[in-house]
Amino acid sequence: VPQFETKCSYVEATLQEFLAWSCGQSSCMSGPFSCYEYSKYWAYADYKYIAKLFEDKEEVLQDINWSDFGFPGRSGRESTLWIGSQGANTPCHLDSYGCNLVLQVQGRKRWHLFPPGDTSFLYPTRIPYEESSIFSKVNVANPDLKNFPEFKNATAHVVTLSPGQVLLVPRHWWHYVESIDPVTVSINSWIELDADHKARVEEAITRTLVCAIKSAENPSGADLWLNPTEVEATSHDMNLEYLNRAVSAYFKHRKASVSEQVPPSSISAETVTSASRKRRKRQVGPEPEDCELPTREADSSTVKAEKFQEIPFGPHLIQVFPQSQETSSMGARAAESNYRDLIQGNEGGHFGKLHCGRKQLVTSNDCETPANQMDSDSSPNASQTALSTNDLLDCLVNPHVISLVAQLLLERTRI
Repeated sequence: VPQFETKCSYVEATLQEFLAWSCGQSSCMSGPFSCYEYSKYWAYADYKYIAKLFEDKEEVLQDINWSDFGFPGRSGRESTLWIGSQGANTPCHLDSYGCNLVLQVQGRKRWHLFPPGDTSFLYPTRIPYEESSIFSKVNVANPDLKNFPEFKNATAHVVTLSPGQVLLVPRHWWHYVESIDPVTVSINSWIELDADHKARVEEAITRTLVCAIKSAENPSGADLWLNPTEVEATSHDMNLEYLNRAVSAYFKHRKASVSEQVPPSSISAETVTSASRKRRKRQVGPEPEDCELPTREADSSTVKAEKFQEIPFGPHLIQVFPQSQETSSMGARAAESNYRDLIQGNEGGHFGKLHCGRKQLVTSNDCETPANQMDSDSSPNASQTALSTNDLLDCLVNPHVISLVAQLLLERTRI
């Protein structure tokens, strides 16, 4: 099942200790990884802000340069570092804000991408809650079609990213990412878009509802609903203030856009700022550096590239094509695209989360049990049909519902 951060173990380790562990060195027997056998666990140092790691080394920050992609001045200050072992992965999710550029530095990662139109097939959930991250309950690498039958209708675009390649993840595209080499290193930068102003209103609505409803539950319960990236559940008053500010910013941006007659899809150099960084609330004190989860083996097949297509984003873009019907069977783990240079996932774009979201997450086991199981005579089974708070939230804060609520709220505010 998806491995959410709420279910992970955490250790604090140096890079040297991590590399020794990944190589199976005996020195690890007494180190921070001593309790974790390499063959049974994987480790991930994810969402590490480069500006924080190298705050005293300006040259390192400038070594990361996104100018070639149309974002002059964007450097390591707006980028994030990821270091993982084989099998390290992030559960399938979409980011509410912006689009994402990912540079593979060392090792390979396999990306499973699904278009926004597949959202209903991926069983979206906001538990565990993390601002700007909508998770899928489905283990897309080995789906349970009995509990998630609609997933068979999803269309996967699968690509293996090799060192030196860059992947563009368009706005609101679902993605599941897995390291397939012993050590992988990636750098990414979230690019903000005009559409994020409405997305922030939607996120404010979601936060208000989730925090209000989950905070009302018995605090002694075992449901870890708040992702470790969120320090605490914010108060209702604070959430309403956040909502009002998001609505105000939406109309302010809209007014400015109309007065300047700027096309909605345009991105000016001024909007590309440090605001693109996902706001990761856990910034104080030592952060857990690694998350261990079961390792998975990966098979691969090849998706053949068709002819290059002219794309205005840059001169070396290569499309990522959907899996063929043959390779898209549910038993297939992945299809590879062994291209060089830049890899394009399709049209669209979306920017980094207001907070640092989209880490590795997965629904808790109780969330994966159908709430409306019926016995043989189609009558409700009292022992199986008790609806949980999470069942209610999965419906209440479904992306489609939240989008409609946001639209109604904005119309009310405009009046």
